[in-house]
Amino acid sequence: MAHLILAQTTASVSELKKNPMGTVAAGEGFPVAILNRNEPAFYCVPAKAYEALMDKLEDIELNAIADTRLNDGQPLIKVSLDSL
Repeated sequence: MAHLILAQTTASVSELKKNPMGTVAAGEGFPVAILNRNEPAFYCVPAKAYEALMDKLEDIELNAIADTRLNDGQPLIKVSLDSL
């Protein structure tokens, strides 16, 4: 059975156990797919990449809220940054 691997770098669970930080470093700042019996078990994501992912998710959520409020039928109120 074929599996989609969403990372350019892979490592086995055994490799991760032997050298966790080396495995993370092998991804050069990007996620590393950890394989168990040649199937992706999980992704090892460096802290900076995870933080960037969380920021993007927050932006998507805030944009969805803004879009909902924009389309709720209420009149728009124009405000300048100086008045804030």
